[in-house]
Formats: sequence, C-alpha cells, structure tokens
Amino acid sequence: MEKIYFVMPTYNESENIEDSIREWYTVIEKINTEYDVEAHLVIADDGSKDDTFEKMQALSASGLYPSFTPLTKENGGHGQTLLFLYQYALDNGADYVFQTDSDGQTKSEDFWQLFDNRHQYDFLIGHRKSRQDGFARILVTHTLRLIVRLIFKTWVTDANAPFRLMQRDRLQSIMDIIPSNYFLCNVAISAIAKKWGYRVAFYPITFKPRQGGINSMNLLRIMKIGFKALSDFRTINAMSRKSPAN
Repeated sequence: MEKIYFVMPTYNESENIEDSIREWYTVIEKINTEYDVEAHLVIADDGSKDDTFEKMQALSASGLYPSFTPLTKENGGHGQTLLFLYQYALDNGADYVFQTDSDGQTKSEDFWQLFDNRHQYDFLIGHRKSRQDGFARILVTHTLRLIVRLIFKTWVTDANAPFRLMQRDRLQSIMDIIPSNYFLCNVAISAIAKKWGYRVAFYPITFKPRQGGINSMNLLRIMKIGFKALSDFRTINAMSRKSPAN
C-alpha cells in the first residue's frame, strides 16, 4: 500500500490553522477511505509566539483527526521547517510527500490533479498562474525564476510554489545535498529536479489572498532574498553538477 504524507509548516497562524486542518483533513479522509493509499497530515509549528500549536494540540486530542500529527520545534525559518517535515515524512515511510502552507491561500480541490498523475511524474508542482497575494510576492516569484535560470541554466515555471507532490526517492536524492537549514529549499529542489532530468510537471492552481495574519514581505526583504539566493544557489549548483544514477 502506498503511503502519502501531507506536510505543512506553520508560524503564528492562529487565525488560519483550524480552518486549514479541517479543509485538508477532508482530503486525508477521502484518500484513506476510497483509495488503496494510507494518508497522514503532519504540521510542524516553527516556534510560534501565538497559540497556533495549542490549537493544533486541541484538534489532535479531540479524536476527530486520527491521522493528524502536530509537531513543534524551535524557530528556524520556513525553509528549515520544510526540510524537517520532508525528512520526517521520509523517515516514516512516505512514498509521496505533499507540501502546502497553512495560511489558507491554496485550495484542497486543486490537489487531485496532482494525485491522479503521481505515477507519471516525480515532482508535480503547482503553478500560481493567477495570484491574489500582492505585488511584492509576485515580484519575488519572477525574481527567483530569473535567478534559477541564471545559476542553474534551467527554466522553472514556479520554483517556490507551496503546493507540490514529490516522489520519495527523487526527493531524498536532492535533500542529500541540501543543508538542513537552507532558506529557499523548495526553489533548490525544483531547480535541481529540472537540472537532473527528473520528470517534473506544473499544474495551474488557485492562490488566494491570505485568510488572516500579516504579510511580512516588503521591497527591502525582497532585495535581501535576491542577494542571498544568488550566493546560496551558486553553492548548491556546484554541489549538484553530477546527478545520481537514475
């Protein structure tokens, strides 16, 4: 039986976390009851300063979500938390790892197009074709796309999309060269997957405005992300020059 782990990082998402769990758990239940697949939902709280983790614990203890596991860790940032979750899923036998964020910007119904094609591709990634989360974040996406093209010599439609279904062996092979505290790990994973010739497909997804909380992105932070990405991607690109045996 295949096993799929749905993983989400979360930080100060008290306003959104309960709705996100309820929405995505309907997908977990459908998979577990209608398919020969075992599905789990795991959310890691990255040291929130609000009561995000307490709400997660309460929902887990309610008995309504038996395949939901709440985790907590010291604050390390979004990328570190993603890598922590990916490794957790792989260590627990996941054949596929699906990642999205917990802020309510993605829609669970968009998942099925990835799930239905999971055996045809190694990485199935959402493409935020029509975004509703502000100019600053759209600018980040375009900037990262150009940097990936410059450094990795490959074109990635939406390198940092928080909506991706990944095959375990291909994901593990890339994670083997990515430091555990890497900031833009999803971008690196997307770029290396394309560079190594893995089967990558992009699917259009809905990307809504934040459902609550504060958007922390601004022009200064965008510039910092861009400069850091240039340096970090050069390092990762050097480490990824030779792909593992397919």
